[in-house]
Amino acid sequence: MDLGIKGKRALITGGTGGMGLETAKLLKAEGATIVLSDMDQEALDKAAEELGGVEALIAADLTKPAEFDRLAERMKALGGTDILVHTTGITGAKGDPLEMKDEDWEEAWTIDFMSAVRLSRVLVPQMVDKGWGRCVFVTSENAVQPYPDEMVYNVAKAALLNFVKGVSMPYSAKGVLINAVSPAFIESPMTDGMMEKRAEKSGESKEETIQSFLKEERPFMKQGRRGKVEEVAPVIALLCSDLASFTVGSAYRVDGGSVGAMNI
Repeated sequence: MDLGIKGKRALITGGTGGMGLETAKLLKAEGATIVLSDMDQEALDKAAEELGGVEALIAADLTKPAEFDRLAERMKALGGTDILVHTTGITGAKGDPLEMKDEDWEEAWTIDFMSAVRLSRVLVPQMVDKGWGRCVFVTSENAVQPYPDEMVYNVAKAALLNFVKGVSMPYSAKGVLINAVSPAFIESPMTDGMMEKRAEKSGESKEETIQSFLKEERPFMKQGRRGKVEEVAPVIALLCSDLASFTVGSAYRVDGGSVGAMNI
């Protein structure tokens, strides 16, 4: 299937992570020019080697507002941004929501929500200038199905989902299509860390912990396993494509059925 993105320049944040890197592989295979961004230069170098080379690597700390203008200037110097895939995120602090400190809320808000706002502010105008653009933001099942002990994450991801819907409206008429993908419990360093902490408390093995978590916390995931980045990246890639030319402000769930409600 030809996604119609040959020669398009794609910036992928969180580009050294499983989801970002897998998406980069698919977009590169479709002829897109790849720019990876993440915090650690060594990890970026390793990711670029795995991809067999990329156009550019941009080490950036998306908790710092000044970094966004620098990143945008670098993209402009390369020829501008056509595609943004924003996978950067954290789960943040966990526990009783009323015991979370201000800094816990602010950390998740800054990384999981404001980074998307700030990237959009500096990169979407580059797409408008070109008359064509795609933005895909990775949200979460938590945006619509919150869990009490993950409230700082829930709130930030719910805000991101609302932002995607709202900002997609005025910019679709300018050729920039903005959408979201909402994964759930994907095999990643993030969920590995969650399961390792749970295993320490329960005394179970990691696999036993995953199964008990699914049974107790994710009863609608009937396949009995975590998802894989290879199952999320194709959905992201499709939304980056010329084929998704009538898809605006949508949120595609890749959640193994985790969310029990209808997607309306």
